[in-house]
Amino acid sequence: MSHRKPRGSGGDQSLLLPESRFSSVLQLDQPSGRSSSSIDLSRVDSPEDERRVVVLSTQSEAARRLGAQQLIPKNLAVSSRPRNRHHTTVVTLPPDLCWEDYDSDAGDGFSMRRNHRNKSYRAAVTSLNLDAFPSELQTEVLSPVSEKKAVTQKQAQKSGRKKTLGRIRNRKEAGSFKDEPRFYQEIKERGLNASSLNTEEDEFSASEPADEDQGIVVKNYRAAYMTWSQLPKVKDLGVLDHISPEERKRQEAIFEILTSEYSYLHSLSILVAHFKDSADLKKTMTATEHHHLFSNISVIQDVSKRFFEDLDMRHQVHPVIRDISDIVNKYATQHFEPYIVYCSNETFQQRTLQKLLSSNSAFRDTLKEIEGSEACGGLPMISFLILPMQRITRLPLLLDTICQKTPKESAEYFAACWAFKAISKLVKQCNDGARRMERTEQMYTIQKQMEFGKIKPFPLVSSSRWLKKSGELALYTDDLSIFRKAFVFKSYYLFLFNDVLIVTKKKSEESYVVLDYATVDKVEVEEEMTDSKLNLKLLMNRNSSGRSELVTLVAESKLNRARWVTALQDVKKTKSIANDDLRQYEATKAYMPKTPDELSLQQAELVIVSQEVEGWCHGERMRDGERGWFPASCATQITNRTAMENNIQRMERLRKETDV
Repeated sequence: MSHRKPRGSGGDQSLLLPESRFSSVLQLDQPSGRSSSSIDLSRVDSPEDERRVVVLSTQSEAARRLGAQQLIPKNLAVSSRPRNRHHTTVVTLPPDLCWEDYDSDAGDGFSMRRNHRNKSYRAAVTSLNLDAFPSELQTEVLSPVSEKKAVTQKQAQKSGRKKTLGRIRNRKEAGSFKDEPRFYQEIKERGLNASSLNTEEDEFSASEPADEDQGIVVKNYRAAYMTWSQLPKVKDLGVLDHISPEERKRQEAIFEILTSEYSYLHSLSILVAHFKDSADLKKTMTATEHHHLFSNISVIQDVSKRFFEDLDMRHQVHPVIRDISDIVNKYATQHFEPYIVYCSNETFQQRTLQKLLSSNSAFRDTLKEIEGSEACGGLPMISFLILPMQRITRLPLLLDTICQKTPKESAEYFAACWAFKAISKLVKQCNDGARRMERTEQMYTIQKQMEFGKIKPFPLVSSSRWLKKSGELALYTDDLSIFRKAFVFKSYYLFLFNDVLIVTKKKSEESYVVLDYATVDKVEVEEEMTDSKLNLKLLMNRNSSGRSELVTLVAESKLNRARWVTALQDVKKTKSIANDDLRQYEATKAYMPKTPDELSLQQAELVIVSQEVEGWCHGERMRDGERGWFPASCATQITNRTAMENNIQRMERLRKETDV
């Protein structure tokens, strides 16, 4: 074994460090009786290393600047930590060294286990205020490796970011969720899934991609960015070593609101910049149509920007966020009113879009060109227009997740509950606003089309009345005599409202003659359960003349018959259909209803399904109890029993806060 030669010796070209800078040695206990040898750990035998400039942490600029508060970079301390110790060498250590300083896995010979030297600094590192460091330290790099040494592809993939020891990152650091903004249409927050409340999994699990379907809006199969545990700052500070698993889950739920709001804001900016502010698109429509189409979306974008900035500011203070409930509560009660205005305009928005698409070729061509651009990701404009409704209905679910992951009886728990109540009431106002505008306009239109003739008229327009279903049904005449067949109509056009059924004869597309009517509590329906007939019997126990009237009607399909029977029965039901025996479905695509008896769905919404007929499902939306039909192709059944029970519990909490 070679010994160290004096400084300046011509025979030895090895690069040696002064003893005053590094003199740690290991004394080996030799069983054979040979004298102990000193091993110079800083000696480098390779001739090409004599050009290296080796700077140890004890002699770095940071050490000279901070004195006793010198920092041992965490990468240097952790990256080389061996997982298993399998040597059994007997070692006698000097008094100033302990076993934790010794690394028997170092290869040839022995070396200091430098990664364990950070043990005394761990508390200091985890309590650092990263933004308080001088700018000089942000670029200080301590590395004994030559700058010419290339980083292998495997190392680069493992690190996921540039390895700069001791570097303090800027606000938009590498590995930040801000690096690659995603479309809100393409992500799914884990907090939307009630089963995540009790899950032990640490990471998001991506769902299977949905089949392409141009008839229904968009698909949803991506998790929202990285999780809180994956943040570089969280890893570098060793936060996970000092918090409980329960607190980690709470931090994940809080962070998800932040990242999803950033994605939502990104999609809003695309909607405003590429659709609303497009001069070419604006030329193809009138000012009124443009207003109906985009409403106050710019105001909502501004509110969302301020909301995200307030959330992000709290995240920048420290990666462990104590609470954001006060921010959510403030915006829900003071700043989110523009959402009510936007949702109330939904009826005009959908009608205007359908009109422009069907009758304005210049609009269609220009819109298609914008939708196909790289900036818009090939997503249809309708998927951007429904974003505010989608976001505002998801926030209560995300707040509920925070509530369930926060320790009960704590101040943070009560703050989260207040925020949950506030945002739930806002969603109810949005839903009521959208329904009120749609129903009021619809009732005025129908009243203008009605001709009561000899039938005693009554005022149709009322703030508490709305259309449930309308359509034409053939009259079943096989049981009638030849004389009666000659005097009866071949079909009836029915208008079913939430409180009255009106039977009419259709004169034209916009004109109907009223034949009879009855309140829904006096109407009974019976379905003939045969494969050869599509009949349903309609009994009005007390019609407009005060008499009982029975008619047999014929539907055009099993689905049509089922939809009429369900509509006539549902108007009498006030209680929820939810129970443990019914199936649950999760929407994989957004669906916009075409008729009053259909159910609108946002991505990831949950529905309790009571029946399925010819590829259509009838069910009750869990968040607000709204019922209707939707295509089975835009939802998937939930089969996990625990998840189903959690969904029912969440439904009860949501409806309690919104008085459903």
